[in-house]
Amino acid sequence: MNPTDTLKEYPVWDRTTRWFHWINVLTIMGLIGVGLVILYAKELGVSTDGKIWLKTIHVYIGYVFCLNLVWRIIWAFVGNQYARWKAILPGGKGFLTALREYKAGFRSGNIQYYQGHNPMAKLMITLLLVLLITQAITGLVLAGTDIYFPPFGQTIKQWVAEDAKQTDLIKPYSKENVNEDRYAQMRAFRKPFITIHLYSFYLLLIAIILHVGAIVVTEVRERSGLISAMFTGRKVFPNKPVDAD
Repeated sequence: MNPTDTLKEYPVWDRTTRWFHWINVLTIMGLIGVGLVILYAKELGVSTDGKIWLKTIHVYIGYVFCLNLVWRIIWAFVGNQYARWKAILPGGKGFLTALREYKAGFRSGNIQYYQGHNPMAKLMITLLLVLLITQAITGLVLAGTDIYFPPFGQTIKQWVAEDAKQTDLIKPYSKENVNEDRYAQMRAFRKPFITIHLYSFYLLLIAIILHVGAIVVTEVRERSGLISAMFTGRKVFPNKPVDAD
């Protein structure tokens, strides 16, 4: 008998979840690429106008990233059973037992198959979501304090303006038409956000590497179509998954 004859397909990721995943991948790649150039702008000899242009591109990609993330959060309330919070977040009755059994089975070769996220994946997905949300919130604040972009840019302009009626005269990287004391206060307010944004970026890079590595290892061990499922929406298993209906 051909081994593939015992395999059965199971639907798992709906179209919206798959679209979110790949838009998220592309926007993160774009944000990382542009962000690294911004981070090392001085070493690369980027001019002030060049930095403003790079930050503008970074912010526009960030808007797509944020909208996509917000949509995914909403979808976790209304999507199919494998897209919902219950299937994403760790915890709940029996989670620790399921985690121990999954780890033991993975080590011994007696693999427990999951149609949705396995217990280890839930931990990683939760970490990624926390880091993505942190990046989104701090990034929006920095967009307002750096280049006066929405949603907070106009409020920041009014804060630092010498004349609140002439906020249109305030330009990024220029101290003309700003009150020096209030501008200094704004920069002090900004400082913890840029620190959090930077270090959560480093953590996100590490988490992404671990996430991709875990996917590859799991795919090699389980051969369930884990990677292709993000294109097709379906996994294949030789046995009925633990979380299948």
